[in-house]
Amino acid sequence: MVQQKKLVEEVSGWLRIFDDGSVDRTWTGPPEVMFMAEPVPPHEEFKDGVAVRDVTIDEKSGLRVRIYLPQHEPHYTDNHNKLPIVVHFHGGGFCISQADWYMYYYMYSRLARSASAIVVSVYLRLAPEHRLPAAIDDGFSALMWLRSLGQGHDSYEPWLNNYGDFNRVFLIGDSSGGNLVHHVAARADHVDLSPVRLAGGIPVHPGFVRSVRSKSEMEQPQSPFLTLDMVDRVLNLALPKGCTKDHPFTCPVGHAAPPLDSLNLPPFLLCVAETDLIRDTEMEYYEAMRKAEKDVELLINPGVGHSFYLNKIAVDMDPHTAAQTTGLLEGIIEFIKRH
Repeated sequence: MVQQKKLVEEVSGWLRIFDDGSVDRTWTGPPEVMFMAEPVPPHEEFKDGVAVRDVTIDEKSGLRVRIYLPQHEPHYTDNHNKLPIVVHFHGGGFCISQADWYMYYYMYSRLARSASAIVVSVYLRLAPEHRLPAAIDDGFSALMWLRSLGQGHDSYEPWLNNYGDFNRVFLIGDSSGGNLVHHVAARADHVDLSPVRLAGGIPVHPGFVRSVRSKSEMEQPQSPFLTLDMVDRVLNLALPKGCTKDHPFTCPVGHAAPPLDSLNLPPFLLCVAETDLIRDTEMEYYEAMRKAEKDVELLINPGVGHSFYLNKIAVDMDPHTAAQTTGLLEGIIEFIKRH
């Protein structure tokens, strides 16, 4: 008789962990939103002005990236007209989601097309199978891969080598991916990246929290993409065992984190949603960056919550969400163009 597996942990709708250590990420929430978590296959022909390719960048670990190439004129092979490269770290509380999900495909193909930029989205390893710093290591590995392409050492990727400007590399991340923007940029200061230059970092609604609940966590309405229970559960699975939310991975301005003024960071654009549960701790990060005299700009979207722009249903059905998504994209594009 086969013994039934016992459920030991669940993150509503998204994730179930069993007593044998196995993890099931089958979506069990409302079926009408399931399409946003469906994988989109790559297509090397241009669709709506963007072509998409998946590339394994480390044969040993199996680390992969998804590359979005916007349609462009042949003169872009000229060094002066190459396209900025935007390295993307997906969200999901370090435990959920993949770079090929429709919600990211929809958003980052749109960014590639609108910004005339090559987007390189990293397939991050997930917790609890791979606790932090695994995702940070993967993000940093993607940056090192770009360096090897730029140096021409045994590496060649035609879309990036022919059309990408290694002197204008940006990091962008949604939610927990925003944490990676900070930590990968901080780690990059310890190596010679040349010919890669980190031109900017764009944390979008980063998962910066602390052990003591903030005012916004207590008062803001919970959204389909973020509840307090979800934050607590995924971080318990993602942080190193025995660590609290005051760990530098989730609290880069806390006592355990290196002082911000000791970090050499590129210019940052911090994107915040006004009704985000974790808005207050994101703003604490902004104020700490300013106090440390870092080059940091702030973009606040009014009347919207955490990761609102990834909710395709709301973007399609609600004019305010659609307008704020356009405003967010325009702010990101303008930041890229200036750097």
